Amino acid sequence: MTTLSGRGLHRGAPARVRFTRAPGAVRLRWGGAEARLAELVLDGASRSTSATTRDGRIAIGTVEHLFAALGSMSIRDGVVIDVDGPEPPLLDGGAAAFIDALAPLGLDPSPPPLTVLRAGTIDVGDSRYEVRPPERPGEVRVEVEVDFDDPRLERHARWSGDAADFRARIAPARTFGFEREVEELMARGLANHVARESVVVIARDAILSAGDPFRADEPARHKLLDLVGDLYAHGGPPSGTVRATRPGHAATHEAMRRGLADGLLMLTRTR
Repeated sequence: MTTLSGRGLHRGAPARVRFTRAPGAVRLRWGGAEARLAELVLDGASRSTSATTRDGRIAIGTVEHLFAALGSMSIRDGVVIDVDGPEPPLLDGGAAAFIDALAPLGLDPSPPPLTVLRAGTIDVGDSRYEVRPPERPGEVRVEVEVDFDDPRLERHARWSGDAADFRARIAPARTFGFEREVEELMARGLANHVARESVVVIARDAILSAGDPFRADEPARHKLLDLVGDLYAHGGPPSGTVRATRPGHAATHEAMRRGLADGLLMLTRTR
């Protein structure tokens, strides 16, 4: 069993996550509820992904970084995750702390139950998701293209399914926001108590960060991290290729639902 403690990103409340080895599919426990991934209702309308019980009684926010860690390690069985608080702690602003806490449990990776069956494109608002079947069994490729209209920031990030590469290159990418967004969040009482080392603020005349040096592709890498976390909630990242242009939390969940309904994607086993 391993435990991580800190404060949540949006509400700033004390939060704790505990990982415990246990047989069966990954299960999330919070607020008196317990659910497998397939039993969650996902919502991406609040700058993050929240998960709710099917009866709508109990919700937990900002699960995408936690899910990105699980998805990058292909962990789908053998662990129960207890969350104390309205959302998991922000910790390092990415997924590295979650990965490092899960690693000592020695959990075996499992193939993704989600597979791309045929090539296609799914448009959701300004977001576009292009999917292609795998060229070889078990192939996983995730790509993002972002457009922040800022020449200081790179637009592309890619990951080819290797867990070690994700930990080294993608997981450390921190939560970021533009100065105007941060001011809005603070005015609404959100994003309180956030450690400076966990976030990057992009201002008109400077890019503000503490801790590790900022790199031009860090926002794109963080968008890829978020995408991996959101895909995990649907059984992914899938076997095949997902290329997302201007992805967002709500758009990703809608695209996955459409892809499954239209037969572009298929779940090969329950989650």
